[in-house]
Amino acid sequence: MPRKTGAKRATFGADLIEGMKLVLAHQRGKVELERVRPKPIDVKAIRKLVKMSQAEFSQAYGISKRALQEWEQGGRQPDSAARAYLTVIAKEPAVVRRALAGE
Repeated sequence: MPRKTGAKRATFGADLIEGMKLVLAHQRGKVELERVRPKPIDVKAIRKLVKMSQAEFSQAYGISKRALQEWEQGGRQPDSAARAYLTVIAKEPAVVRRALAGE
């Protein structure tokens, strides 16, 4: 049974207040917060999986060749949106290509 809108707001408000108390405690040095860092993504392995050169991969998926090179060489990691996109490419490369082609 869905919750009432008022109950949702009350829960959201309580969660927000609790979160802000946690932030304040962290700022005061009373609480150590867990740092979450995403695992590195192996862009080269994804490209090899779809059996494409850097130029082909770049053109097929609309990713700049320079960014692709930097990711593969470890100069930088893709941002969260690019990571999500690359994850979908790794799992469903043909679907992504069809979607980009407008099919």
